[in-house]
Amino acid sequence: MQNVVTYFAIFFTALFMQAQTDNAASADATPTKYQQGMQKAFQLWQEEKPWDAANMFERIATAEPDNWLPPYYVAQINVINSFAEKDKTKLTAQLDKAQDFINDATAISKNNPDLLVLQAQLYTAWIIFDGQQYGMTYSPKASELYSKALAIAPDNPRVILSKAEWDMGSAKYFGQSIEPYCKEIQRAIDLFATFKPAGEFYPTYGEERAKQVQMESCN
Repeated sequence: MQNVVTYFAIFFTALFMQAQTDNAASADATPTKYQQGMQKAFQLWQEEKPWDAANMFERIATAEPDNWLPPYYVAQINVINSFAEKDKTKLTAQLDKAQDFINDATAISKNNPDLLVLQAQLYTAWIIFDGQQYGMTYSPKASELYSKALAIAPDNPRVILSKAEWDMGSAKYFGQSIEPYCKEIQRAIDLFATFKPAGEFYPTYGEERAKQVQMESCN
């Protein structure tokens, strides 16, 4: 199991450090306070100041109680920065905070595939920390969340990529063929070519990661 979770640690860290600069750049010529705040938060994240970015997103979440995106990004930053955390006290604090903000975002936007994927990644962070303790509990839950997200958004390339990487890691661990998942990676790449986010500041990551996975594992 440790090989699998290490595989995902590398994947998630690379995947989510891609700041959503395209979204930030798409704001109106005279941005609102919300747009200004989101642009600033993404800028801080891009400058490798994730905790400053998380604090900014948290302030925006307070000011925008009906918007799922700010709490989503607070949770995402806490999850990402938990993959390499070895101190259980710090890990627990970060993942508890992430869970609170996932809960807040889910209350605003139910059955949201991006939130389902993020919840699965939170479970993965626990597995990475201690696969023996958390693997049996959280691996099935993560698999179920990826399947649910794909059922809701079968043509979302980010969801396809995330589920394919999860399944690929499991297949490698059990010595099974990854060919079916390479086909899904190709499908994600094809869909990224025309994919448009549903709104401003929506997640846009994944295309470069999909190409990297294809090059490293499928060629």
